[in-house]
Amino acid sequence: MLCIETATSVCSVALAGDGALLSLKETSDKNSHSALITLFIAEVLESAGVEPHALDGIAVSKGPGSYTGLRIGVATAKGLCYSLDKPLIAVSTLQSMAAGMRDIRDATGDKRTDLLFCPMIDARRMEVYSALFDETGKEVREALAEILDEKSFREYLQKQQVLFAGDGTVKCRPLLEKNPNALFLEEFYPSAKSMCRPAEERFLSGEFEDLAYFEPFYLKDFIAGKPRVKGLH
Repeated sequence: MLCIETATSVCSVALAGDGALLSLKETSDKNSHSALITLFIAEVLESAGVEPHALDGIAVSKGPGSYTGLRIGVATAKGLCYSLDKPLIAVSTLQSMAAGMRDIRDATGDKRTDLLFCPMIDARRMEVYSALFDETGKEVREALAEILDEKSFREYLQKQQVLFAGDGTVKCRPLLEKNPNALFLEEFYPSAKSMCRPAEERFLSGEFEDLAYFEPFYLKDFIAGKPRVKGLH
């Protein structure tokens, strides 16, 4: 399974087989997605000694996230699926992030079973994209584009601990860090390796996308900025 993550500032490609990570290539360099995505794909395949035609499927992070990043990732994944005649699997960016958060938590030996996971993606100004997931990866609260304030997530933080992670926590932490039930995962970023498990689950259950009609999950409409050209007002 080839997994492509371009929904945020991270450009990441992973190759997985039988539930194990075989190869990974990624960078957090900004504005590098279009220049590096095909190179990373070629490198992870070569590193693992896998020919493109031997892939069983191609998974892509479907959003929410960067409009441009999502377009690049989805277009690349569709092109590969068309040329190789392989199924397309779409994984929620937030669900993939939550899976990565659980993996990091598990690696610490933490055995709590009532923790909620809240991945966050910066959506400019005081707005973030976020969702809530439980220990099993089930979505407890749907993905929203929301403006944060001191009351954000109050109904959940009153009942249990919530672990926050992602670049959106820069906005969230000053508002919620005094709450003892608000926990924060440091230096966390999205990665294609976190897509491997949910992508495999979708593949095994036959949850494939229609190549002709599939579009990224933007969550909110794209608004183009005004051109900054001298002499134009």
